[in-house]
Amino acid sequence: MAERTDDTSAGPAQQASPEQAWHALDVEEILDRFDVDPEHGLSADEAGQRLSEHGPNKLEESEGRPWWQTLLDQFRSPLIYILLIAAVVTLLLQEYVDAAAIAAVLILNAAIGFYQERQAEQAVQALMQLVSPTALVLRDGEEREIDAEEVVPGDVVLLASGGKVPADARLLQASSLQVDESLLTGESTAVSKTTDPVEEDAPVAERSCLVFDGTAVASGRARGVVVATGQATELGKIAEQMRGAEEITSPLTERMGRFANIIGLIIVVSVLLTVGYGLLVGEPLGEMLLVAAALAVAAIPEALPVVLTVALALGVQRMARRHAIIRRLPAVETLGSTTFIGSDKTGTLTRNEMTVQEVWVAGRTHDLDELPEDPRHAETQAPPGSDAEPATLATLAGVLANEAEIALTDDGVETDGDPTETAFLLAVVRSGYDVDEVRETWAERAQIPFESQRRYAASYRERDGEHHVFVKGAPERVLAMCRASAGDDGLDEDAIRQAQEDMAGHGLRVLATAHARLDSPPDRDDPPEPDGLTFLGLHGLLDPPRDGVKEAIAAARRAGQRVVMITGDHAATALAIARDLGIAADDDAVVLTGRDLDDRSDEELRDLVADVSVFARVEPGHKLRIVEAAQEIGEVVAVTGDGVNDAPALKRADIGVAMGQAGTDVAREASELVLTDDNFVTIESAIEEGRVTFDNVRKVTFFLISTGVGTFLIVPLSMLLGWPLILVPAQLLWANVITKGLQDLALAFEPGEPDVLDQQPRGRKEPVVTGPLWVRTAITGAVIGAGTLLMFGWALAQDHLTLAQAQTVALTTLVVFQAFHLFSSRSELRSVFTMSLTSNRFLFLAQVGALVVHVAALYLPPTQFVLRVEPIPLQAWGYLLAVSVTVLLVVELDKLIRHCFGLAA
Repeated sequence: MAERTDDTSAGPAQQASPEQAWHALDVEEILDRFDVDPEHGLSADEAGQRLSEHGPNKLEESEGRPWWQTLLDQFRSPLIYILLIAAVVTLLLQEYVDAAAIAAVLILNAAIGFYQERQAEQAVQALMQLVSPTALVLRDGEEREIDAEEVVPGDVVLLASGGKVPADARLLQASSLQVDESLLTGESTAVSKTTDPVEEDAPVAERSCLVFDGTAVASGRARGVVVATGQATELGKIAEQMRGAEEITSPLTERMGRFANIIGLIIVVSVLLTVGYGLLVGEPLGEMLLVAAALAVAAIPEALPVVLTVALALGVQRMARRHAIIRRLPAVETLGSTTFIGSDKTGTLTRNEMTVQEVWVAGRTHDLDELPEDPRHAETQAPPGSDAEPATLATLAGVLANEAEIALTDDGVETDGDPTETAFLLAVVRSGYDVDEVRETWAERAQIPFESQRRYAASYRERDGEHHVFVKGAPERVLAMCRASAGDDGLDEDAIRQAQEDMAGHGLRVLATAHARLDSPPDRDDPPEPDGLTFLGLHGLLDPPRDGVKEAIAAARRAGQRVVMITGDHAATALAIARDLGIAADDDAVVLTGRDLDDRSDEELRDLVADVSVFARVEPGHKLRIVEAAQEIGEVVAVTGDGVNDAPALKRADIGVAMGQAGTDVAREASELVLTDDNFVTIESAIEEGRVTFDNVRKVTFFLISTGVGTFLIVPLSMLLGWPLILVPAQLLWANVITKGLQDLALAFEPGEPDVLDQQPRGRKEPVVTGPLWVRTAITGAVIGAGTLLMFGWALAQDHLTLAQAQTVALTTLVVFQAFHLFSSRSELRSVFTMSLTSNRFLFLAQVGALVVHVAALYLPPTQFVLRVEPIPLQAWGYLLAVSVTVLLVVELDKLIRHCFGLAA
């Protein structure tokens, strides 16, 4: 999304400002402000002038992130900076082989990250097709279909069922108009519109005399005057909030940044101290520069950026198989760190399709959950007659006083019409009736269509020579037409009102049905208003939760993650769904509305967000404040959603989670994670994969740093002992990148721990390597360093071994140490002896591969020349194997001690 080039100069057709409440003005004042005749519209000349003043009615399409920016992002990491420094140092020392090897590592890392992010970017690139491509307007007194971009403030637009609203408009006329605003407000049902002004402080969802750009006309027709186009529309304001939302650094990026800074400081200080000591005792400068290079190569975890990228890329692939697309690699881990999940209701927690949940007839409630979920499996029934049971007649009224359509296909159910109307049809077909057969049997003779002012719809029907009227509408309006109640003596209005209140208290939208036999057929062109009816029943409708969502929320709670509902829907409906899903407690649950938030300061909101689990009737600005308040109290925030109204919060959150099918392009554009199956349940799988990914990153980091510590120690200690340089830079790079590179990659494929979803989320400040792991790192590093020095000293004492062979013994000892240590690094807590070797087959192959490659290097002339290695005797192999296995035993002992004494790992 981008700004449009509007010129908001003063004048009668000035764009709406945030302070301008068009919804509070009457029609005459609106027409006067925009200087337009409602029956004639603007002239072509005036429309052209206004188009020049205000610019086209569009939001410029996002071009996405350019490829070169994605490529540069792969080099924006402290670990990469360390590698670049290492490459420069080796280049200056004319160690071209070492420099080329490090450059290859950098290129490989960038290539993997670039490919993965570009693939994800292409998979979810926003198309920005929300705005209507054409619009029907009045120009020079004639109806004209024009490109939507040519709509200007003051244009009189004509709206009809099935079309999209081309711009924000104030209604001048409305006939049975209902508009689906779910993508903008989050409300699950179509909203009835009128021409009457509303209060100036009414939220967007309650501005019933306005229609908004990008929303869809569900039914009816209308005429309105455009009050805002392009960036001045409600859609444009959301786009502006998205641009203003601050980009959040992922927890993993923060952790790796802090970790790299620590490693870099340790390396610089250690190298300076070692070089200073060498110069102090009289070592030549050239020799010490070679030692410095060796130390840097030994200490820098060259493979870590590559393995980190591979681990994240593997997480991306595993998530994709489980219907989740990651657009930025670090976001893989963020969901596992999340402590606060702010979820939209409509279309995310619920199906975004209204259904009749229950019917109240004659004091008895009928639960429709007993009916088959798939209407194709319902037992077929013949159309009921007028002598049917009251509950059946109530169902019959719902289908006869109804203008929607439904069809059963091999793929499921297809509907056309207002969601509330189709809900009644779905209830009928689930009961086993064929809608078309029912309507043919009960032939329609006249109708009174629903209008918001009338608040009911009536259908006059004939069957077997008898005439009937069926009515459906607002309970209080239908009740006023009734004189009796089906199944009861008389009309117990108090009982009906109490039942209505009970149903509404459970978050249900309540409609009533009624019926009467007529003495004569109605006037087809002017049917009378029904009266003297028999009250049939109350119908409770609800957008039901998705299957599995309740279990997913419970799993998130066990994982230490709090789910909060943030919706534009009504408070009672939101609370009912929240209670059903376990988001809100059954008793004393508090719901805060957008108006409540307007009355609270940011400081008060920070206190409330820790306790409140349901926010209703909120607008985009409110959602943004909730996310920011949660982040300010230390929460790692994920926000889910599918509508345009979710986009600013999706972008501001630590990770935005959008719906891939029903979700809007704008929501996907603002998110890091897209659920291709639109199922909140998939988040549970994504949480698991995120935690597995971070665990593997931690295992790899521990393995690399602990072996690096051992490697780092042997260089200065061998110098202090007066020995020759234990390993040359090429040999250190061989151990760090080639042999160890195969091994650490294997850890990225490690399956998750059994209790990964029962662990508490990691705090944003929790480091990659924790305190206990640093202790284990020091212990294992000391064991590896001591064992390598021991074998080097032994080799130097053997008269028949050359210096090159002694260095080869040291290098081989280091490689075998790494092989044993790899097994002990598979789990922080579990003993390696309790883990299956086949659960990570790549690990076994990597071990064999690393050793085969190393042994081959000892005998092949090219590698002998580059690495300065020679074959070693069999006796040396026996000794170094016995020494190297000690690292596995030491780590297993550390795990046992921590387990026995209940110490954290």
